[in-house]
Amino acid sequence: MTIIEWLKNEHIEVKDPTLIETAFLHSSYANEHKGMIDNERLEFMGDAVLQLWSSTHIYQLKPALNEGKMTRLRAQLVCEKALAMYARNLGLPVYLKLGSGEEKTGGRDKDAILADMFEALLGALYLDSGMESVNILLEKVMKPYLSHPDEVEVILDYKTKLQEYVQADDRRTVHYELIEESGPANAPTFVMNVLVDGLIMGTGKGTSKKQAEQNAAKDAFQKLVR
Repeated sequence: MTIIEWLKNEHIEVKDPTLIETAFLHSSYANEHKGMIDNERLEFMGDAVLQLWSSTHIYQLKPALNEGKMTRLRAQLVCEKALAMYARNLGLPVYLKLGSGEEKTGGRDKDAILADMFEALLGALYLDSGMESVNILLEKVMKPYLSHPDEVEVILDYKTKLQEYVQADDRRTVHYELIEESGPANAPTFVMNVLVDGLIMGTGKGTSKKQAEQNAAKDAFQKLVR
């Protein structure tokens, strides 16, 4: 399936396929293929589109957030890690075109490259057919987080932050264990402990095991960095 076909499945009709395809051309690929234009200019446009979309939707939240909370929420929703996550959730990395060297060094899974690609796609969609096409994608990947703004910190990936902190502190093991599962099958609640070197350092609750692990990691991380 081509990216144009993928977009059509998402009910996005493309007027200029070349413009959309350019959003997936990394500079390393363009450098190896003379005459090709990379996605950096589209990334610039996409960044502005993303800021406008996220600012508008955050402003419209009820109950209304104050300026400080709006700023923090937007920063979390549009950070590099979050944008890379959106790209992965949509299955977009498969369409990325990289130079051979970048491909060999794992460029297809680098947050920075995927985030830039995602912004470039938004820029291309906006230039091709306006905000309506952009809205279709962002409603799918960002709107769920706007429905629960208090849970957006999960995007920060506290599991990774905790792992990095523990390794820097010369400890070796981080382990998660499920200690409780309750509620009906269609609305379960999970409680997880996180153990560092066998000691319980944090506990977290969530509607999925992953969310509970993230909350446990956040609890542990905040205790360790005090």
